[in-house]
Amino acid sequence: MDYFVDKNSIVREIWGNSDTILLVFAGASSEFALNKAVDWLYFTNKLPNDPLGRLFSTVTYARRIVFAEKQEAFQAIEMINSIHSGVEKKRGQSIPDWAYKDVLFMLIDYSIRSYEILERPLKPYEKQEVLNVFNEVGSRMHIKDLPKTYEEFEETRQTHLQHNLYNGDFTKDLYKQYRKHLGFVRYKLLIESQILIVPKTVNQLMNFRKFSLLKPLVFGYKLSRLVHIDTVVKALLLPSAYKKDIHALNQT
Repeated sequence: MDYFVDKNSIVREIWGNSDTILLVFAGASSEFALNKAVDWLYFTNKLPNDPLGRLFSTVTYARRIVFAEKQEAFQAIEMINSIHSGVEKKRGQSIPDWAYKDVLFMLIDYSIRSYEILERPLKPYEKQEVLNVFNEVGSRMHIKDLPKTYEEFEETRQTHLQHNLYNGDFTKDLYKQYRKHLGFVRYKLLIESQILIVPKTVNQLMNFRKFSLLKPLVFGYKLSRLVHIDTVVKALLLPSAYKKDIHALNQT
């Protein structure tokens, strides 16, 4: 079979583990809230009505593409294009190209950050591999002028972080929704996860602490996976509505 991502790719290793994907979700949920184009997600009311489900669907859709056969992946990307076109038609405006890039850049950056937090530092060629995979997704979505090298990506990413994020009314409302849907304890866990993974610019805009309380616990959590205690931990901490979905993220 001809797969969208090679079976030996580091991208499959990253996106085949629910732990790394949950950290990607944590980082993206913070940056989504700050993005100046977040009003597009409010336009359909899907984000405020079900913020966890809406953001989780973005992450799981990306994962589905990573493990799909090539033609299935192409069809999935075309479906995304069709959905976006429908929203644009209803609003009578076009989603800015930079907004598409921002989402793509989140998936690239948080893929690398989450894996390095929970596993090991990635080699330069592995980071380039992550970039190449999501660039292919981006090109299929007709996103122009994507960075070709990881060095170029880092520069472009910083520029986007500096210019496309803003802590405004949508940000505050979305965090209220996170707390409402998660409850106090899980909400605090989300915040600590975000502090652990988000870039400095996001941290500053959210007025987060510099140090996550989870950082000293990461090593212990890695050990817990060896004896499968992590399954119990996740069962206690994750919303019951998403437990089956999150368990299914582990690619065996």
